[in-house]
Amino acid sequence: MYPIPETLPISELRHAQAQVIGRLSNGPIVLTQRGRAAAVLVDPAMWNRLLEQLEDLQDTVDGLEALAEYRKDPSTARPLADVLYDLNISERVLAEEGESYG
Repeated sequence: MYPIPETLPISELRHAQAQVIGRLSNGPIVLTQRGRAAAVLVDPAMWNRLLEQLEDLQDTVDGLEALAEYRKDPSTARPLADVLYDLNISERVLAEEGESYG
């Protein structure tokens, strides 16, 4: 888990932009306006990691939903070749990447 982020009034950001941006490597900074959170500054590398994690989690949810649908009604299953075609992925590419499929 991440520690509680630093908070900073937006007015201070105006006066010390370079220093604030330099501190982003320590974690996100919550910008406040009139004492309330207004925005969050995040290092681009952290932003990219968070997006990748979110995409991975969404893929997991999608897979679990598909599995639940299949378990309710196995007739909903589609041949792998059809799925790969829809995704524009060749079976050769999958084999080269070392992916296993049935």
